[in-house]
Amino acid sequence: MRPLDSQSDIAASVGDSVNDRRRTQTRLRIRIPKRYYQEPIISNLITQHGLTVNILAALLGANAREDGWFDLELQGTVPQIQSALLYLNDLDLEIWHDNEGESW
Repeated sequence: MRPLDSQSDIAASVGDSVNDRRRTQTRLRIRIPKRYYQEPIISNLITQHGLTVNILAALLGANAREDGWFDLELQGTVPQIQSALLYLNDLDLEIWHDNEGESW
């Protein structure tokens, strides 16, 4: 996995064709800081961006004293995934993208 540090990294991570309506998937890991524990970030990926989200792994303390890590598989169109990644980037979350095993 490698970090996504800019909007160009985000666009490149899911493909160049913003008009592509074929469904695809990508895998990423995100760090959600404890200040966002009451925010429905993963739910928003589904409701606001139209994605199917599969949580492959998670590390989240019950006492909210530490950040949470989520290993996610996002399924949707290229524009939906790019929109979701921009949303996560706007929240200033740490995002790591898995370049292996993608199916575009």
